[in-house]
Amino acid sequence: MTHGIDTDFLVAVEIRDHPFHREADALLQSLLGDGHDLALVPQTLAEFIHIVTDGKKIPQPLTMAEAISRAEHWWQAVEVVRVFPDGPAVRDFFVWLTRYQLGRKRLLDTMVAASFQSAGVKRILTNNGRDFKALGDFEILSFRP
Repeated sequence: MTHGIDTDFLVAVEIRDHPFHREADALLQSLLGDGHDLALVPQTLAEFIHIVTDGKKIPQPLTMAEAISRAEHWWQAVEVVRVFPDGPAVRDFFVWLTRYQLGRKRLLDTMVAASFQSAGVKRILTNNGRDFKALGDFEILSFRP
């Protein structure tokens, strides 16, 4: 089964002093050990780079070069399925924004969810399940202790 990666999961896996690093890494190793694939959208990688280089969000931020290198590693990983927004995803994005009256702070998660849904990805690795709850028919796998 393919599991979509939300940015908070990617940050927790990559930042060793993140409060949920151990749990996220254990979940990642378990999924890979069981032969599961992971799905990534480009928007997640952009948000990842933005967060891990921000000294206000990360006590020891990565340099841009380090963040880009880690993001590229994930994008190139054999276990990763690359997901892009297609026509149906963009249609769902607009429908969900309108139907649920979502504001500008929900744009990225809504496009990520629409892209995953269009690609048939039904599980999302995130501690922010509420961001995806009303959108699509997703199973949320949390890594919070």
